[in-house]
Amino acid sequence: MPAIWTATLPILMLVASNVFMTFAWYGQLKVENRPLWLIIAISWGIAFFEYCLAVPANRIGRAAYDPAELKAMQEVITLAVFAVFSVLWLKEPLTANHIVGFAFIALGAFFVFKGPF
Repeated sequence: MPAIWTATLPILMLVASNVFMTFAWYGQLKVENRPLWLIIAISWGIAFFEYCLAVPANRIGRAAYDPAELKAMQEVITLAVFAVFSVLWLKEPLTANHIVGFAFIALGAFFVFKGPF
């Protein structure tokens, strides 16, 4: 696989994986009148596709990134996807506190990739 794909494909797959994960975990918050067992079963079904993307993303990404970088990348992607999802799907406001908190987590990811230590 060309080096550009080894570095880029995992990012794209992790973004797609996180969309599935976010719907599996939080999409049900808009569905209040269904039994919990049904919500769990549906969430598991959605999470299956998350795993089908996340596992190969990490396997492919290992050729370009170390595990700590993959994990840091995953966390930043998770927060970005969740922020968009929260505003668009859940209709929740994105507050300054959220943005500052997410920025600190992104700063942590920066240090994993480019830290001076």
